[in-house]
Amino acid sequence: HKLMEKKNQPLQFDDDDDDEVVLFGTWSSSRCTRVEIALKQKGIPYRYVEVDLQNKGELFLSYNPVHKAVPVLVHNGKPIAESLIILEYIDEFWSDRGPKLLPEDPYQRAQVRFWSNFHDDKMIPATFKMVLTGGKEEEVEKAVKEFDELLTVFEQGIQRDLPAAFGPHRSDDGEAMGFLEIVVGINVCNYAAIEEAIAGMIDEAKHPAFASWVNAITEKPLMKELLPRHDQLVAKIKGMLASMP
Repeated sequence: HKLMEKKNQPLQFDDDDDDEVVLFGTWSSSRCTRVEIALKQKGIPYRYVEVDLQNKGELFLSYNPVHKAVPVLVHNGKPIAESLIILEYIDEFWSDRGPKLLPEDPYQRAQVRFWSNFHDDKMIPATFKMVLTGGKEEEVEKAVKEFDELLTVFEQGIQRDLPAAFGPHRSDDGEAMGFLEIVVGINVCNYAAIEEAIAGMIDEAKHPAFASWVNAITEKPLMKELLPRHDQLVAKIKGMLASMP
């Protein structure tokens, strides 16, 4: 279902195709990979355009002139930006395709949105802080402590607001992933790469429910297929560290 395109090449949309889907992304971005997983899980054919973040090009910038960031989904020539918004769009537009990403119950749906936003607004920036420490021991300790505090809030919040999330999966086939699983589970590859390049971020003994949950998610077939290679992520992080003063 995924057709690779050369980065930033002009796209031609077929007037006879009412479901032309193109994803602009970059290989190392978990936000881009989560969109790919949603598309593949729904069985939606798409083309993929790798964006050079150092030279984004006029085509990509014309699709996301505000944030100028990946991912961007272009559906029939119309761009949608921001990964969480894209996931909701996919779930709503192709509501008759594949498993639902968001739960049917309005309260549960609101809680999934809340904790997905918490993850992206709080936990992902705390993850990046680990890299920005440059590997300096004192700064690493501060960053690990900050992330651990946020993870405690997240884990306790999920157990309170979405108690079924950490239990057996709700889908009949046992392989499909929901919205929150896709959003959070993708980041496991970053945690593992940071652990090898800098230091461990997750104390599994302290956070057994979260650790068991995300470890199970990474065993899903689509996760295994689409997660970035561990060695490439480690090399990217080490390269960033080496470039710091």
